[in-house]
Amino acid sequence: MTITLSLPADIVQLLTENGEDISRTALESLALQEYRLGRLSEEQVRRMLGFESRFDVHAFLKAHDTHLNYTDADLEQDLATARSLRQG
Repeated sequence: MTITLSLPADIVQLLTENGEDISRTALESLALQEYRLGRLSEEQVRRMLGFESRFDVHAFLKAHDTHLNYTDADLEQDLATARSLRQG
């Protein structure tokens, strides 16, 4: 899907004065906000932003002071996986 934004020229100038790619900035802002709201998963952010790995997503989130959405259930699953690998 393609989304088009209409911005006043003075705002575009302000937002791009340091060479920023305003389209990329808008895309990253949307991905970040939706991840923070819990509507996008880590994998969806990865695909949306074209990152190669989840570690790229982690670095992106860290750079934007955003914690991973890591629940107690995620921890339990990771622990169970580690235990099964250790026993196998």
